[in-house]
Amino acid sequence: MKYLVAVSGGLDSVVLLDQMVRLGGRELIVAHFDHGIRLDSADDARFVQGLSEQYGLAFECRREELGPAASEELARNRRYAFLRQMAVKHEAVILTAHHADDVVETVAINLRRGTGWRGLAVLNSPGLSRPLLPYSKRDILAYALARRLEWVEDSTNGQLVYLRNQLRHCINLTMSEPSKQMISRLRQKQVAVKRQIEAEATRIIGDTNTYARYLFMNVDAVVACELLQSAIVRTVKTGATRPQLRRALLMIKTARPGSTHHVGDGVELRFTLRTFIIETTR
Repeated sequence: MKYLVAVSGGLDSVVLLDQMVRLGGRELIVAHFDHGIRLDSADDARFVQGLSEQYGLAFECRREELGPAASEELARNRRYAFLRQMAVKHEAVILTAHHADDVVETVAINLRRGTGWRGLAVLNSPGLSRPLLPYSKRDILAYALARRLEWVEDSTNGQLVYLRNQLRHCINLTMSEPSKQMISRLRQKQVAVKRQIEAEATRIIGDTNTYARYLFMNVDAVVACELLQSAIVRTVKTGATRPQLRRALLMIKTARPGSTHHVGDGVELRFTLRTFIIETTR
């Protein structure tokens, strides 16, 4: 089995890489995405390349000039697009260094923005593995210090202009470790529920990218949106927002044959008289 290890150069990903190397018996490829948001981001790329050479591992890197005004969402989407492309190239499973504290932060972000039940089953994307999820940031730091590992600090981590940094600051000040562990356990349950719901959705609508408009027009709107979300995720690996799903459902009910509807994030619906087809425009 091949593994594509996403390494930013920060503490978490450096620990992940070290652990995977020490496990042995696996072919590892180090992948680094230089977003070009910070002036010193090229230094991180050079650090990760040096780390790859130190371990004797293959190294893949891409730089994009997203600029200092780029949003967190854009940077994340471009990074994952790169990782998925490299995973296909090397026929590898993507490993990222998300940990238990990231679970809490991501749940908090989703709740802040307003989320349905899927927003609680976080860090559960198809084709990605996250070996550090059982461990806290404290555990990861202790490992790094014990192994005398070196890493680089992202200068934007302390900037409260970013929502994640704001929430991280509040969580660290107000939330106890038992409370964080409870959220992680609840997330695990929600992931299990998500799998059950998606299995039932597949049973109802099938494993395809072409669907009968009649079905979506004649079931409850909430159920129709859940079925549509499952269909979109299966086709393009990422979901749509609830407003996007509601607009798409309206188009399923009213669109003329031969027309198309752009759902968002590279997802498009193409309509015939009786069916609609989910396609990706990426």
